[in-house]
Amino acid sequence: QVQLVESGGGSVQAGGSLRLACTISGSFASSACMAWFRQAPGKEREGVAAVLKYGGTGYQDSVKGRFTISKDSATNTLYLQMNSLKPEDTAMYYCAATRAYCTDAYYFRPVTYHYWGQGTQVTVSS
Repeated sequence: QVQLVESGGGSVQAGGSLRLACTISGSFASSACMAWFRQAPGKEREGVAAVLKYGGTGYQDSVKGRFTISKDSATNTLYLQMNSLKPEDTAMYYCAATRAYCTDAYYFRPVTYHYWGQGTQVTVSS
């Protein structure tokens, strides 16, 4: 069973930075897609950034140029570096993974993922 545990959330002022980490039990090699999602109160869960098995990445338009997704296979950790944070980035952030076939057409769809972490809160104040 794959388990995902997020860390690194917190409260920052607008313009600040945070780095989220997601430790994944088991090998990355079995994950076709891994991604970060976020969900603000009263809103649907949305994909923020994703990475395919062989390294291709994708970003939601609103975070391009500010967020960077990366993975460390040696430590089985997925990261999300978030710079120039804005109040509208405030949300619960979740990491997700799937072993199923995955392409960029699907990696921002929550139903694509079989494994989810419990989330870490990010709050950005103006």
